[in-house]
Amino acid sequence: MNLQQIRYIVAVNQHRSFAKAAEACDVTQPTLSAMIVKLEEELDVRIFKRNNKSVEPTIAGKKIIRQAENALLEIERIGEIVAEDKGKISGKFLLSVGPTIAPYILPKFIRHYRKDYPLVDLTINELKMNYMLEALLHDEIDAGIAISDNCVDGILEIPLYTERFYVYLAETCWRKLPVFKPENLENENMWIMKDAQCLRDSAFSFCKARGIGNRIYEAGSIETLIRIIDENGGYTIIPEMHLPFLSDQQRQNVRRIDGDYLSQRRVSLYIKEDYIRQRMLNTITDTLKSFMPKEMMSESIMKFGIRL
Repeated sequence: MNLQQIRYIVAVNQHRSFAKAAEACDVTQPTLSAMIVKLEEELDVRIFKRNNKSVEPTIAGKKIIRQAENALLEIERIGEIVAEDKGKISGKFLLSVGPTIAPYILPKFIRHYRKDYPLVDLTINELKMNYMLEALLHDEIDAGIAISDNCVDGILEIPLYTERFYVYLAETCWRKLPVFKPENLENENMWIMKDAQCLRDSAFSFCKARGIGNRIYEAGSIETLIRIIDENGGYTIIPEMHLPFLSDQQRQNVRRIDGDYLSQRRVSLYIKEDYIRQRMLNTITDTLKSFMPKEMMSESIMKFGIRL
C-alpha cells in the first residue's frame, strides 16, 4: 500500500467514477484502475463494486476509505505544522459557527481574517451544536465557535468571550413600568427565540410565573422578534452584540437586566482533544481580539492566547 493508492481510492469515492477520479488525480484511467486493483489484491478485499452505470464502495471498502481519508488529512497536517513552526501560517482551515452567534461576529471576522491571513484557505459554515460536535469528532471541521458548556468526551472547550443579555420592551410595556423590574414581566407577554437555549433560559429565569399564560411564540431570529414586539407589544431577550443593529428609537426600548438572573451567555471555541495546530487556532482568537470589545473577551485569551 502506498500514498498514491490511498489518494486514488479517496478520489474514486468522491467522484463515483474512475474516469473523473483519474482526471482529478491527473493520471490515465488504466493507471488508476490498475493501482486500485493491485491494492485490492494486496488487502484481499474488494473496495469498490463496479458496473457499467455506477461505482459504489463495498461495506469493507467504506471502512477502508474512511481510514484513507483520515490518513490523507494527517499527512496534509504534517506540512501545515512544519509551515507554522517556520512562522508561515497557511493551509486549509474549516471553522463552524453556531447560528445564534454567526450574525454578530462573521461579517467583521471574515474581513479581518482575509486581510491578516491571506495564505489560509478558510471555510466557514453554520452548524447547530449537536452537528458541530459530531463534525469535530469525525475530523470534518477543525474548530467550532458556539455557546459554552456543551462539551462531550473527546472535545476540548476554550472560553472566548462573554456577553450580557438585555431586555427589549415594547413602548407600551415600559411606559407602564417607569422603573424596570424583571419580576414584573408576565410570562404570557414574552416572545422567545426558537432553538436558542441560552436566550430561553435567561428569559424564563426572571418571569413572574412560568406557569401562567400560554402565548409563548417562537421566532427564528432576533430581528423577527423585535419586529413582532414593535407591532404587538410584549418583550424579549437580546444579546449585547445585537444593540448596534437597533435604530435610535428602538434603543429607547432596551433595559439592562439586574439582580440574580441568567443575564449573560458565554461563547467558547471547541476543538478535538488531540488537535495540535496551535498557531492556526490563535489566528481565530487574534482576529476576534481585533474587533471585539476587550471587556467581553476572556482574560486568559487576551493575555496568553491559546496554548495547547
